[in-house]
Amino acid sequence: MAKMLDTYVNDLRESRLWRSVFRSGTGATNLHRALAVQQNIFLHLFSVKMRRAALNFSVTWYLGTLSLATFLILVATGIPLMLYYHPSVPQAYADMKDLQFVVSAGVFLRNLHRWSAHAMVLLVFAHMFKVFYRGAYRPPREFNWVIGVVLLIITLFLSYTGYLLPWDQLAYWAITVGSNIMSAVPALGKKIRFLMLGGNTVNANALLRFYVLHCVILPLAAILFIGIHFWRIRKDGGLYTGEAKSHE
Repeated sequence: MAKMLDTYVNDLRESRLWRSVFRSGTGATNLHRALAVQQNIFLHLFSVKMRRAALNFSVTWYLGTLSLATFLILVATGIPLMLYYHPSVPQAYADMKDLQFVVSAGVFLRNLHRWSAHAMVLLVFAHMFKVFYRGAYRPPREFNWVIGVVLLIITLFLSYTGYLLPWDQLAYWAITVGSNIMSAVPALGKKIRFLMLGGNTVNANALLRFYVLHCVILPLAAILFIGIHFWRIRKDGGLYTGEAKSHE
């Protein structure tokens, strides 16, 4: 049994999936120690040695950097908005009206948050199209491509969960239509819709769940995967670096 387990572990470590995530083996040489530092998402930020190609600024970073910039704007504007918002019915709509007519610069703050969210979705899509067109999903960057797809999904979920928070007619019916579309998923559709809304209709339970997802769970997940994404860029090389071209 132990021999079969060892064989399975060895086969797994030699598989393409494993090697796309973990780029080197283990050992006591200086090379393996340096690679161990580069493979660590925290230690690589302060590594003594780094590939010169991984430090070069390339044109490909523009869309990715702009996407990160819009995310930082969303965080910077979202925190003040949380100070004036209550995720309850009907207070959520009243808070939106206060932001528009009572709070100083409230309209500017809310619109900056809203348009930054639209820009982030557009930029992330453009970044994914650019990477796909240039073939940057090929080895050795296939794992980072998967991370990018996860970030795209998180971006869409962030945009979708924020749609309900104003609690106006547009938000209510948009979430109603979206949740009804989810209920059409075979076998699990109704359960997914019930879990998403916290009931059978769009009500206070749905508003609270969307608020927690939008302000806590999804932003933390985005920060985690953004860190992994930039770490893999430094490990695998950018699209226009000499190392990247040698793999294409």
